[in-house]
Amino acid sequence: MEATFKILETNRAIYHKFLDNYSLEQLNCIPEGFSNNLIWNIGHIVVAQQGLVYRLSGLPTNISSEMTENYKNGSKPDGNTTQEEVDEIRRLLLSLPEQTKSDYEAGKFQNFNEYQTQTGFHLGSFKDAMEFNNYHEGMHLGFMMQIRKFL
Repeated sequence: MEATFKILETNRAIYHKFLDNYSLEQLNCIPEGFSNNLIWNIGHIVVAQQGLVYRLSGLPTNISSEMTENYKNGSKPDGNTTQEEVDEIRRLLLSLPEQTKSDYEAGKFQNFNEYQTQTGFHLGSFKDAMEFNNYHEGMHLGFMMQIRKFL
């Protein structure tokens, strides 16, 4: 699992650079032809990791229900994310992988509810969920690299 956690930490550092290098206006911009923006993608990966890893393990998530609603699958950004919300996403982006690793090392992930993703991946364990999460985050990074070309 060490490599899986390292990939997650590296992913999050890359996402963090977007928060450092783009203005609030740019983070909120939804370019023509796109259905979301940079900040939605970052919020979404935070929410998705919590759902895939904690919820499917039968554990409470470490994010608010409001954040879950704003960034879950099928949600759409309105282009009005505030600086306060960006700051919260920034904090969670880096703190939640550390929390997950700590919880893993403490043995908290004892159960897992198998799940079939919309893309056809079968997740049968915590390890599967973590590895799929890294794949998922990589996909969204690709979307963001396309979005930034239009900012």
